This record gives sequence, C-alpha cells and structure tokens, in this order.
Amino acid sequence: MATNLTPQTIDSLINQALAIEDEHAQEAGALGFMARAMVQATLPHRRVEGNEFERKNGSFTLTLQAPSKIGLPYGSIPRLLLAWVTTEAVKTKSRELELGGSMSSFMAELGLSPTGGANGSITRLKNQTRRLFSATITASYEDGEQVADMGYRLADKSVLWWHSKDPEQAGLWKSTVTLSEHFFHEVIDRPVPIDMRAIRALKQSPMALDIYTWLTYRASYLKQPTVIPWSSLALQFGSNYAQLRQFKAAFLDELKKVVLVYGCVQVEAIERGLIVKPSLTHIGKKSRA
Repeated sequence: MATNLTPQTIDSLINQALAIEDEHAQEAGALGFMARAMVQATLPHRRVEGNEFERKNGSFTLTLQAPSKIGLPYGSIPRLLLAWVTTEAVKTKSRELELGGSMSSFMAELGLSPTGGANGSITRLKNQTRRLFSATITASYEDGEQVADMGYRLADKSVLWWHSKDPEQAGLWKSTVTLSEHFFHEVIDRPVPIDMRAIRALKQSPMALDIYTWLTYRASYLKQPTVIPWSSLALQFGSNYAQLRQFKAAFLDELKKVVLVYGCVQVEAIERGLIVKPSLTHIGKKSRA
C-alpha cells in the first residue's frame, strides 16, 4: 500500500506500534473502551453547519442533535473524550465521573498538551467538551420490516471548573460529568475494548481514530473475509465528501496510519470496496481479563 505519510510520521507510528506489541494493554495500564454505538456510526470530522448530523451504517442510523447556541461536537477531541468517558465508566461502574484535579491533569489523561490562544488546545477542549455533553443522540434501526428508534442525552449534567489562563490550578470544586442513565448502560454493556496507546498515537486524525476503533470491533466477531463497498463506508465515515473518489482517497490515507499502529489487522483495498479479513483483535483476551 503506497503512502503519502512523512518519514517522521511513519517512524513515530511504528515506534508506538512496537511499544504496544511489547506489552499487553492491561499490563501497560492502557486498556480502554469505546461505546459500541459510537463505533458503528461516528461523529463529524469537521465543523458542521446547523445543529443536526446523521451517520448511517447499514440498517443503523445515528443522529446527533445539539442546542443551536452550543453546536455539534466535531474532530478528534470528542473522540478522545468518549474513549476516556467509556473507559472510566467501565472501570468505576459509576455515572458520575471526575475530570481530573485540574484542566492540565485531565488533558494529560487525554494525551493533550495545554496550549493557549483562540485555536489552542485549552480553548478547543472546553468548547468540544461542552458540545459533546450537551448533545442528544437518536439511534434508529430499520430493515424494511421493523423499525426501532431510541433517543437519549449523553450527559444529565456537566460542571467544568477549569481555569483557562492557569490550567495547572486546581479548582475549588471538582469538574464532573454525570452520564445519562441510558448512555451509561449503553457504555458499560459490551463496550468495545481498545488500546489507549493507539488512540493517543492516532489522535491527530478523527477519521483514523474512527477506522481504528471500527476495525478492532469488526475483528472481534468476523468469521470470513467481507467486502464493504466504498459507498457504504462513505456513509459511515465521511458522508460530507462531494465525490466518492475523494472519500476513498482520504480513507486510504488514514487507513495507512491505522495499519502501522494496528499491525495484525488484515485489510485489502479493491476497486469495489475494502476487504476486511478475520484478524486478531488489538486487545487480546488476556488484556480483557
């Protein structure tokens, strides 16, 4: 598979992949989880006009809605937040989660470095955190004979006592998010195991994060090689591309990054789609135990 990645990027991803292979995720304290609904259909990659967004995966449709004054979550940060939230909920079995003693300490858990300014990581984290936890989800299943719709907020409450100008400073009160009861049960009911080191390695690309979590999920149950048409992948991962060939080119570029980190995954791009073959999951049973 040809690649447009820079030598520095390739070296970095390979080094992180080797570190992952050297030590099981649980032994490295890197065992994480992602909610299945967010793996089957994904969040926007870029800013979306309006306050409604839809992704499709076969008969499954995920619709995301947000208050118009706040806006929809998009990009890598909401994905990092979802991985953290799901992992913490699975570990603690609690709906109320503490977001670190300070903004800086929480950013470190997400693999982010604090940077200031209008486009810095501090501003983006505060903005995307509010967007994500204000969002409402509708999950629909329709196969021609039966229809099922289910809607829920991601969080009942989020309280962020973060100091933007001094991210190291601890707040007088804890910053917390209380997951909605429905999302909490969605999160802890058969979550998708992921390696948080892979998430941090791919954090610069929201599509690469989506491809990684989806592939390790598919690998957990796939019994035979399966061809997924490019048109179906476009609906699931990038429906905002004007032409299918543009999506295909972007997808393959991001897939190269994922394959470098998740080396045991078996995939092959052909004219009509992507062949996904039975592969080892990125989190072995030993790590999940």
